[in-house]
Amino acid sequence: MVLRRKRKREMLNQHSYCESLFNKGIGGQRIGNTMSAPSGVPLPSAPPSYEETIGINVSYPHPYPVPEHGQKPDGKGMNPAPYMGQPAAVNNPVTVQTVYVQQPVVFYDRPIQMCCPSCNQMIVTHLSYDSGALTWLSCGGLCLLGCIAGCCLIPFCIDALKDVDHTCPKCGALIGSYKRL
Repeated sequence: MVLRRKRKREMLNQHSYCESLFNKGIGGQRIGNTMSAPSGVPLPSAPPSYEETIGINVSYPHPYPVPEHGQKPDGKGMNPAPYMGQPAAVNNPVTVQTVYVQQPVVFYDRPIQMCCPSCNQMIVTHLSYDSGALTWLSCGGLCLLGCIAGCCLIPFCIDALKDVDHTCPKCGALIGSYKRL
């Protein structure tokens, strides 16, 4: 029972200390909802704008005509005279060009389903095999090992040693190739 009273007193003391800090304010005196510095000078409510900081002239001309006092806008819009020293605005048509960037296709020794860049059709590429560097190196290696009697020509019969060309089956255009070496 005594321990409970002691804890309750400690909690009340902590609460009153926190309340006094809140009422004083941290680093100054509390005046209503705003803080003031210890010297009594009120703190600014917001930092200066970018234009004020850089020193850019903030007074811009109006982008549209503003009727003067006593003048009624006619509802059709007003066409002010161009500024002195500036040429009159010319209505040039703006040409917009849309560029589609296609991801590069990596070709291997298997057919690929893709859109043909030549005929714009969805296709599965047709493969054709051509002798490449790996075929000739394999032939030369077999010659060095003593397969001169015609066995050195075996790499020219194996598609896994040849380069692969991918063509479109509809328009016949060469789409890409896969070099083994």
